[in-house]
Amino acid sequence: MVPRKPDWLRAKLPSGPAYGAVRKLVEGVHLHTVCQSAQCPNIGECWSRGTATVMILGNICTRSCNFCAIQTGRPAPPDLGEPARVAEAVSTMQLRHCVLTSVARDDLPDGGAAAWAATIRAVKHLNPTCAVEVLIPDLKGRDDHLDIILEAKPDILNHNVETVERLQKPVRVHARYDRSLGVLRHAKSRGFTTKSGLMLGVGEHKEEIVQVLHDLRTAGVDVLTIGQYLQPTPQHLALDRWVTPDEFREWKEFGLSIGFGVIESGPLVRSSYHADEQSARYTGAEALHISPAQA
Repeated sequence: MVPRKPDWLRAKLPSGPAYGAVRKLVEGVHLHTVCQSAQCPNIGECWSRGTATVMILGNICTRSCNFCAIQTGRPAPPDLGEPARVAEAVSTMQLRHCVLTSVARDDLPDGGAAAWAATIRAVKHLNPTCAVEVLIPDLKGRDDHLDIILEAKPDILNHNVETVERLQKPVRVHARYDRSLGVLRHAKSRGFTTKSGLMLGVGEHKEEIVQVLHDLRTAGVDVLTIGQYLQPTPQHLALDRWVTPDEFREWKEFGLSIGFGVIESGPLVRSSYHADEQSARYTGAEALHISPAQA
């Protein structure tokens, strides 16, 4: 039996005028956020900083990953007005770095790639100085669909492997380790800054973590996030262990030693946690808004 949640996992409670403003904005323009849908523990801190991760293409996923709190089912058709609303929200929040994500849309012929591209272009058109980071699904490994997104020129392409190779099936069900690495490898081959994320505490072994970090570096991943898995409900994947802050620091040091540009590693770290600061550390403040693909 796993011990009760340790003190180091206490997250900041939602509060303050910035938090209220972000919530009002999100609800007012009818947007979904992964902060809410995925029960992110950092919603209080991030919304209090005036930032949020917008989730496009609805809040119902066609997949049923065992670690994820997002609802599974049959999604509605894409909302053609959504790209403009997302762009307006980014403008209202005066963001210099925005993060977009989406549910998996295996029901769509292109996996949602066209909607992704339209949203990126809309955000960039209305907010030309804002860097756009995208956290995308695997698009079933279709490079032609991935290229639709890349042609819209996001500044950072993020796709999470989530866990080690052995645990892909019990954790992600419909995803594949090699396919995820292929998404990252293809984006890097096109000259993009790439990013991925890993959860610890689902039953992985030390040597497997070493291997996945090496695999991600071989695929050319530049930025990595490592965080603690938190079980959303008793029906989700069982927690194996609480990972200590010291171990997270050790993995950060190891990752940097094998060539990652930036690693955010800690119990409450999630894919978009302090994404603006990660980008600034990787690219340098002056180069923040120019991806290799745009140079």
